[in-house]
Amino acid sequence: MTQRLLLIGPPGAGKGTQAARLTTELGVPAISTGDIFRANVKNETELGLQAKRYMDAGEYVPDSLTNDLVRSRLGEPDAAEGFLLDGYPRTEDQVKELDDILKAQGTSLDAVVLIEADQEELVQRLHKRAQEQGRSDDTEEVIRHRLEVYTEQTQPLIDIYRERGLLVTVDGLGAVDEVTKRILDGLAAR
Repeated sequence: MTQRLLLIGPPGAGKGTQAARLTTELGVPAISTGDIFRANVKNETELGLQAKRYMDAGEYVPDSLTNDLVRSRLGEPDAAEGFLLDGYPRTEDQVKELDDILKAQGTSLDAVVLIEADQEELVQRLHKRAQEQGRSDDTEEVIRHRLEVYTEQTQPLIDIYRERGLLVTVDGLGAVDEVTKRILDGLAAR
């Protein structure tokens, strides 16, 4: 079964939910850049202290530092047999960097799972989640803008991985169990 995976999908498509389920099913760690940042800051690593300066200032952590954090995390023992990356890479430069990191380890990505969902359904999901969590800043207009930015930034990556024959596209709508089964079936069919 595929072990080195990248999970891509728009906000609200259920990536976090599916990542948690897939790590259990596949026995590999879920690795998100947000979690990497928080763990390094909490443990006060050298990279974490550098990242904290940007995060405290409300700025994006630069690619060079993000790449170093991901390289460090992928070098940890629990990721040796596989992983599920979520939130990285986000740019074409980061795709090249991930390729280099994995090449240095003598491995490569096995598959890229793209969770798709109808945009109107995503807007409704995100709006409902914002209301449940009391996030008044997540208006429909803001949500639609986030989805547009995702499409703009992510489409080039989807195209790269499609050209490499790594893309497994899955419908993200429906019961959580159904989506998990679609992903596992798609990976098994590779």
